[in-house]
Amino acid sequence: MPPLDLPSLTRREFLRWCAAGLLALIGRPTPSFSLLTGKISDPHTFGLSLGRIIPPKTEGYDRPSFSANIRKTYWRDLVLPITGVTLGDENPNHNRVWYLLSDEAFVHSGEVQPVALQPQPPQTEISSQGRLFEVTVPYTDALWHPRLTWSVAYRLYYGSTFWVTQAVQDEQGEWWYRIADDKWPVVFFARAIHLRLVQPEDVSPLSPQVPANEKWIEVRLNSQVVIAWESDKPVFAARAATGARFRDGDFRTPPGRYQTNRKRPSRHMAAGDRAAPNSYDLPGVPWVSYLMDNGISFHGTYWHNDFGRPRSHGCINLSPQDALWIYRWTHPTVPLDANYVTAERGTAVIVVE
Repeated sequence: MPPLDLPSLTRREFLRWCAAGLLALIGRPTPSFSLLTGKISDPHTFGLSLGRIIPPKTEGYDRPSFSANIRKTYWRDLVLPITGVTLGDENPNHNRVWYLLSDEAFVHSGEVQPVALQPQPPQTEISSQGRLFEVTVPYTDALWHPRLTWSVAYRLYYGSTFWVTQAVQDEQGEWWYRIADDKWPVVFFARAIHLRLVQPEDVSPLSPQVPANEKWIEVRLNSQVVIAWESDKPVFAARAATGARFRDGDFRTPPGRYQTNRKRPSRHMAAGDRAAPNSYDLPGVPWVSYLMDNGISFHGTYWHNDFGRPRSHGCINLSPQDALWIYRWTHPTVPLDANYVTAERGTAVIVVE
């Protein structure tokens, strides 16, 4: 169980975990690498290859600073090579990481989703209860039906997850997956080559040898960081984006003691969910570990890459990789064939200012 007096993580230790900005870059401690202001590093060192522009419009600059000269304008869902990564100036100080795109302009990393282009072999035999799949291309347009090529239901983004209930072949011989939506009573179809079947090892428990009562998570609102502890030893840290105040209300994540006793590998967050008010419609939100009955949870995020400041409607936004780590490490364990698990007890979570 977490102690009443929280263990301290010194500033020196935290900076070492951040590895000179890498916690904001890829969401997990990587002490063997560092970024230096003005030095352009090889993106492949950090597993970066392609970036998708997230907002409707963003600017590229001639150096990594919002005060620099604008060199290019980029539009939503444009996918470009990430050819460099560096630290910019102190604005914004919560995330100083910038990407050099196509060797032509610097774009702040918060506005770029790191993605990959990994076509998959179609899985033509799907069990009746469905199988979990993950999008492995920057995006793919799901249709209401493969024959209705103009009828886009949703755009599905890299890292999002879905339950596939059937594989069907169109008149041209292309395979499509039938996706059963988990919020609305509808189905839609996505190209099979754009989704990967999730394997047992992808979701196998982490640190299963550690007693459940020695695992706990600390969420620090002031520093926007999530720390996983095994007894009094920190084993994982990630930048987060917790709840914020908006014009339509106060959605700050409330401090308190909670537990991850409900989990699901995929959730369509849309109107009616606290984490997704009426203006949101987000299918396939991956790796959801709930903390509260009102829907506040840890979950993966594909609609921004700007961790380190509050910007959610109550939930604790993480990168998909970090949300998966939390999902695998916490209790209860979710079987691969289960789309929702609830238990009497889960891993303890303490949210502090």
